[in-house]
Amino acid sequence: MVVAGLNFVAVTAMVKHVGDAIPAAQSAFLRYLLGLVFLLPVIRPMLRARLTPRQLRLFTLRGAAHTVAVILWFYAMTRIPIAEVTAMNYMSPIYVTLGAALFMGEDLPPRRMAAVIMALIGALIILRPGLRDLNAGHLAMIVTAMGFASGYMITKRLSGEVSAAVIVGMLSITVTIGLAPFAFAVWVPVTGPQLLWFFVVACFATTGHYAMTLAFVAAPLTVTQPVTFLQLIWAVTLGALVFGEGVDAWVILGGVVIVASVSFISWREARARRVVTPSPNAPKL
Repeated sequence: MVVAGLNFVAVTAMVKHVGDAIPAAQSAFLRYLLGLVFLLPVIRPMLRARLTPRQLRLFTLRGAAHTVAVILWFYAMTRIPIAEVTAMNYMSPIYVTLGAALFMGEDLPPRRMAAVIMALIGALIILRPGLRDLNAGHLAMIVTAMGFASGYMITKRLSGEVSAAVIVGMLSITVTIGLAPFAFAVWVPVTGPQLLWFFVVACFATTGHYAMTLAFVAAPLTVTQPVTFLQLIWAVTLGALVFGEGVDAWVILGGVVIVASVSFISWREARARRVVTPSPNAPKL
């Protein structure tokens, strides 16, 4: 998770470095198009999957949600500090929890609801509406987190039906296709160095997702989730040292509150899934 966090912060920094010289939709499209080279190892599993029409619809819906989220994320990167982008993106698991309760019939017990409320308070601490000027970048990140959450919920439904390789591969293909019309509508000439930057972004993003997958296999969410807070520390440091962004203590505090809430929800879900094995001398019912 430490390696994954470093890679994701590097992605954020490179996208901010490229800036708004290229429209957000085109930037996102180039990142995914150049990243398709990493799909070569999973082509065979995807061809063997024999997806049903229902699964194809779910993959299409997931790709649409992710497409909107990615465009808005690239847009937000050119409008607000790196630390705020990172902290507000922590809200995705909270939206997943709410969405699972509203649309998938999952329980939302009082303790988990309290954690959700605390996370929302953390988001308000970051945004501080009425106390400072907010711009379109902040709104974009709110919708971004919701879009990613929608994709995660669909992934959760598909994860028991198809392999992880197929899920990752279909995401890359559907998002690339979904981004294409938005990118072509605002297309501007691209230089060689800019293309190189987007390919490096794709490399770091793929490495980050791979490292995160290894972390999920090696340890439960209760262990890996708190480590994600390091991303905020690195984002704040990078923003201050490289991009001259001020260190906002309120953003750090809000990020801490959100990460603590997400970690608590992960811990409660782990406890709920835990199977207690009775001792050999326990009475048989």
